[in-house]
Amino acid sequence: MNRLHRGIAIALLLGALPAGAAAAAPPEDRGQGIVYSVTLDDVIHPISARFLKGAIRKANDEGAVLLIIKLDTPGGLGSSMEEMIRAITTSRVPVVVFVNGSKAASAGFFLTIAADVAVMAPGTRFGAAHPIAVVGEIPKDSPMMAKVENDAAAYARTLAANRGRNSRAAEEAVRKSSAFTEREALDLRLIDYICRDEGEILAVLDGKKIRRFDGSSQVLRLDRVRLASLDMSGREKFLSMLADPTLAVLLLSIGMLGLYVEFTHPGLIFPGVIGGVCLLLFALATQTLPVNWVGAALIALAIVLFLLEIKVPSYGMLTLGGIACLILGSLILFKPSPEGIPELRVARGAIASIAGTAGVIMAILTTLVVRSQRGRATTGTVGLVSEEGTALTDLDPEGRVFVHGEYWNAQARRPIRKGARVRVTQVRDLVLEVEEVS
Repeated sequence: MNRLHRGIAIALLLGALPAGAAAAAPPEDRGQGIVYSVTLDDVIHPISARFLKGAIRKANDEGAVLLIIKLDTPGGLGSSMEEMIRAITTSRVPVVVFVNGSKAASAGFFLTIAADVAVMAPGTRFGAAHPIAVVGEIPKDSPMMAKVENDAAAYARTLAANRGRNSRAAEEAVRKSSAFTEREALDLRLIDYICRDEGEILAVLDGKKIRRFDGSSQVLRLDRVRLASLDMSGREKFLSMLADPTLAVLLLSIGMLGLYVEFTHPGLIFPGVIGGVCLLLFALATQTLPVNWVGAALIALAIVLFLLEIKVPSYGMLTLGGIACLILGSLILFKPSPEGIPELRVARGAIASIAGTAGVIMAILTTLVVRSQRGRATTGTVGLVSEEGTALTDLDPEGRVFVHGEYWNAQARRPIRKGARVRVTQVRDLVLEVEEVS
């Protein structure tokens, strides 16, 4: 019995060893984790929103300690910005927005004040979040301006208040287009820290208690973390490249031109393939950019007017109408964003180049068509008019002539003797009417 009791005791002791070893592990090992870092250095649009939401989802699924967003943007679409802010404020993993490039304007300002921790690098600025239209600032007394401005100001206030930041200064960034340097933003309590790089951010935040969006607090343990970067996939980079209004207009123009060449010259194949690919890429770009289909219809109408100019010359009137439709359609092809970001507009230089090129091409084609219609026919029976030949018999009034290397029946109003030089004045039912050449 004593041996049995000793065996049971030894077995219990051996079974308890793993738990005891785990309990005796160094306390610092429990602080290990991973910090993810993502870079947003372009206009805010659906592709960048999808990328950021995927990064936040990955950080939450893998239990990351922290997610750092390196931000450098002129702003972007309000709908995409709100998607990104919802992902930030509902994330289980704390999110740091680090303005480390040049600026975080417009939508970038909202993203910064929505973060758990807002950090700016030396020499950066953010703010200027006043909404404007694509063609210029909306008048102050406009009801639309009041609605858009009040909505944006309320959004800035609630984000700042829920993060414990200066809601009044946040509202001024919207209503007065105020912009702040990193030092001004820190003094106004719009951001939390000024840091040079990610390493300094981790060192500053280690052991700090941060405020979450729901009002709770969380202490960050960052002394033994590993920093990893999350990059866009090749597909996301390609889609982001297509999210350029100027490129989209070029794709649409080249696509329509390619299909026109293929339809008017069947069998070339290459223009049709290029045109089809460009139109498919344009359709893909419309999934990212807010397309105004009235603008697309105007561009299509411009192509139709150009085709009509070739078929029914109007001495330039249809061409002028086509150029006007092309310019207007390009200007309104994409719906205006309230932020009025220049990167979300079609470049004026590109519009002028496309319209100018189309005008020159149509001018050349119209000139050639008019010249061909004014020129004298040189083939067929019509081409015989004014041709000269020789009378093979006496014409009184009918006989035979040799014209244009061929023998013809002919008739003349006045008698013509054999061997005389004759000129064709008219062709009727393969009978030439001729007159004698003096």
